[in-house]
Amino acid sequence: MALKTCCRLTRRLVLVLEQRSGARAPSLQYHHAVAKQSHWFSWRSLCSASLPSSVVTYEELKKLLVAKSGVVIDVREPWELREYGNIPGSINVPLGQVNGALQLKPEEFKEKYGGGMPSTTENVIFTCLAGARSMKALETAVSLGYANAQHYPGGWQDWAKHEILQTKD
Repeated sequence: MALKTCCRLTRRLVLVLEQRSGARAPSLQYHHAVAKQSHWFSWRSLCSASLPSSVVTYEELKKLLVAKSGVVIDVREPWELREYGNIPGSINVPLGQVNGALQLKPEEFKEKYGGGMPSTTENVIFTCLAGARSMKALETAVSLGYANAQHYPGGWQDWAKHEILQTKD
């Protein structure tokens, strides 16, 4: 519901901007194709959840981890990681601390969370148990200027399911 409201608000904002400037903004469908040529603000900052690139699949996450081409942040509480497990290589930053953590100095982040702090241009993938909290963390990161923030909607449950199936094969 919040996503629909966000997108509706975004469309109305575009209409107001078009009316004021007399120019036509690129449509939401074609934004990616014309983004480099466009002088309009980033749609992602207004409605990131609707962009397909904000979602990472199990296979994509596995490749990112093997290539070490991104930082995986698990936003569950520490007791959840102890009870259920965690994705190898992920850094635990509870959801309530994400906003503050992403604004720390890199050395403070490393000391507090035990991993390297992602830069605003680096791939950052948020995960949780089943996807709801990682989506909130994604929205927070995007609002702080993280251009390549994504989330793994399946979370730990999907990861564990895939990993168990692989060990049975």
